Amino acid sequence: MAGHNKWTQIKHRKNIVDQKRGQLFSKLLNAISIAAKSDVNPNFNPRLKTAVQKAKNFSVPNENIDRAIKRASEENQNLEELLLEAYGPGGAPILIEAITDNRNRTVAEVKKIIGDNKGKWANPGSVLWTFDKNEDGNDPEWRPKFNHELREGDRLDLEKLVTAIEKHSDIQSVFSNPNLTVTK
Repeated sequence: MAGHNKWTQIKHRKNIVDQKRGQLFSKLLNAISIAAKSDVNPNFNPRLKTAVQKAKNFSVPNENIDRAIKRASEENQNLEELLLEAYGPGGAPILIEAITDNRNRTVAEVKKIIGDNKGKWANPGSVLWTFDKNEDGNDPEWRPKFNHELREGDRLDLEKLVTAIEKHSDIQSVFSNPNLTVTK
């Protein structure tokens, strides 16, 4: 009867919650480090100010935030931003924003996730033209220019693909076409 103990189940659930929280903290702190590269003072860097506020909203400790800002000024700090492109099931366009310390590893892992979930890797620029960058506010987002028709099954597969991509620790945001038109 291993695993049926109440305390074992609580411990298991706590480990899962802690792991998800750690991944979220890591993503938020990477965003702070990237934003702090241009200026470490949030009063003069609106992108950093937004990233710090977002981290605080998720209860990231101040000492972790300070360390992430300090890490940005270190010379051996090698985080970089990536904008990856893919097509989901039914040809749905997908833009993926990532922050990584190892471009080759991240690209390979994201390609595998896409391939395993009925998606297709896209060359740079082949999906980007279908989006506009909304520059309103300090946290710009990509917005689709067109509606994209999908069958119901493809829509469900697209949701599964986007969820799988978002679970990767280097992924910051995934944008697809939220105005999908479902056809029978």
